[in-house]
This record gives sequence, structure tokens and C-alpha cells, in this order.
Amino acid sequence: MPQLIFRGIPAEGIRAISIPLVEEMAAICRCGTDNFTLECLHVTAIFDGKYTDSYPFIDVWWFERGDEIRDKMAEAIDRHVRSLGIPDLEISFRVGREDNFYMNGRRYGS
Repeated sequence: MPQLIFRGIPAEGIRAISIPLVEEMAAICRCGTDNFTLECLHVTAIFDGKYTDSYPFIDVWWFERGDEIRDKMAEAIDRHVRSLGIPDLEISFRVGREDNFYMNGRRYGS
């Protein structure tokens, strides 16, 4: 955790920025790079009866770390993704509660 889920952004682009992005996010969160998961969803977008490009959107699932860290994370993600020539994107942070998170059937942190 954190897990970043990308939609509407080519997987090859995400692969290209993955190392510097994860390194920067790890520095911001003061954790190891192995804490991050990047996933690219392949979706089919439809508008007005036609196939269309999906709007670039990133869901970040994480344990809350406060406004300052969230702002720095959003800025880093935005900068790296827009370096791919993507002019606009949205980022949403979804907060998981540690007491609702299980790993291998055991409550996280127990």
C-alpha cells in the first residue's frame, strides 16, 4: 500500500515512468519502494454510441498520511504522468482503514 490504478493512460507510458515515480513517492512517504503497486486497467470507453478514449484517471488506494503528504503525492504523480504528453488528468485518493485490511488472512499490523 499505496496502490495506484491507472485508467486511460497507455501501459507503456506507465512502465516508462514507473521507476522514478515510485522512487519519488517512496521518499515522500518515507517508506520502501516495495510498498507501491502500479496497475494499468484496460478499459473500453463509450460516449454517444461510439468508442472513445478514456479520460486519464488515477485512483490511489492508501492509508491516510495527511494533507501535506497527499498534496506532495498528487503533485509528483501529476508531474510524472503529464511528462508523457498527457495534458489533463484526475487523481483520486481513497483511504483504507488499517483495521479493515488483511494480509494472508490476518488483520494488518497484528
